[in-house]
Amino acid sequence: MSHVYDTYAKTAKGRIMHFDVVLDNKDPEHAINYAKEWLASIGESDAVVNQTNCVFCHSAEPPEDIRNEIDAKGYSILKLEGCPK
Repeated sequence: MSHVYDTYAKTAKGRIMHFDVVLDNKDPEHAINYAKEWLASIGESDAVVNQTNCVFCHSAEPPEDIRNEIDAKGYSILKLEGCPK
């Protein structure tokens, strides 16, 4: 079972990115850290994300591709709105 954190990040240029952080631990601090790690990996290390905009949404069994990414990295990001392709 994995846990989904609904996340919004605001970039330094004011753009809003909406994405889900999926991880196996139901731990908001890990979700925020993974969100920041992913944002840094796409060149948005200055984007703001915190407990107010990264909240637990639900738990579910992830599809195989997401499971594989969680097993490899500890988390997966589901891009929703405003994220780079």
